Amino acid sequence: MYIKKTYTAFEMAWWTRFETFLFFGIITSWVAIHYFLDVAWLKIPWTPLALIGTAVAFVIGFQNNAAYGRIWEARKIWGGIVNTSRTFGMFAQDMLTNEHTETPVTEAKLQEEIKTLTYRHIAWMTALRHAMRMPKPWETSINHKTNQEWDTRPPELDSTLEKDLKPYISQSDFDYVMSKNNKQTALLYLQSHHLKKLKEEGIIWEFSFLELESILQELFTLQGKSERIKNFPYPRQFATLNHFFMWIFVLLLPLALVPQFSEIGNEITAKSQVISDLFIWLSIPFYVIVAWVFHTMERIGRTGENPFEGTANDVPISTIARGIEIDLRQNLGESKDDIPEQFLIKYNTQF
Repeated sequence: MYIKKTYTAFEMAWWTRFETFLFFGIITSWVAIHYFLDVAWLKIPWTPLALIGTAVAFVIGFQNNAAYGRIWEARKIWGGIVNTSRTFGMFAQDMLTNEHTETPVTEAKLQEEIKTLTYRHIAWMTALRHAMRMPKPWETSINHKTNQEWDTRPPELDSTLEKDLKPYISQSDFDYVMSKNNKQTALLYLQSHHLKKLKEEGIIWEFSFLELESILQELFTLQGKSERIKNFPYPRQFATLNHFFMWIFVLLLPLALVPQFSEIGNEITAKSQVISDLFIWLSIPFYVIVAWVFHTMERIGRTGENPFEGTANDVPISTIARGIEIDLRQNLGESKDDIPEQFLIKYNTQF
């Protein structure tokens, strides 16, 4: 299980506290104006507001469904990368043999070729996760104050691709890869060229070569799917209008809610003058609850639009890639001291 993300009620409230304080300010101002000034005429009927609220609920629900679909698809893609990577590591170890070579090579040579292929695959995952973390103009959730204050940054933002690639590939491969725009594609091309060379030497049987090439084909497919989600955002016309509609509803709500509480207070004058006089102030907690629900649902949708952005709600591709690396290197027989540790969990969140 790669995702460990648990939220308490306090954490959710803390995550949205700035907007909650704003809602308190908005409704308190309206109640004070209505209570201390003679502005009973400043109100709107519930019917149009209810229509607006219904429309906002529909568009926010649509946005959340679409955002969840993008997150779930991204998780399935990287789940496929997990399975395909393990298969590639197994094939590389078992399909490189002297069975069909005219001039047998040493066992050390075979192990070196296996290690080169495996390490290049780790480099491919490294390049892919770095590409997925590259900021896009429409990825703004990570810049929110509450997404920055807990130091929940993905490891790619604290390192460079050059630094992370060098331990896994030769200098010539490194120079070739860095000269290309799409680094992960270049690495898969190098894998294919290497497999072809091993086939020509007889180290890989022709049928095994086809099997390994089909693995590369699958990796290309998964890479393309991941890049599609990264490079094609949730349509901005929907995302922008949802945000505006939510704020229109939240800002209009006091014009109907405060007079309604004032009228209820007037109706209970005979029973208690004190309660009647102060009843209007009860609109404050009710407004904050309604506004908080609508805003939080809309913000959850915005946060989930880009599953590789690097926020606490995204697919933990760094953890997934590091987990695959650990598996592959353990199966190469490397010692525990030589294998990097899994990325740290911060605030119950993996990246």
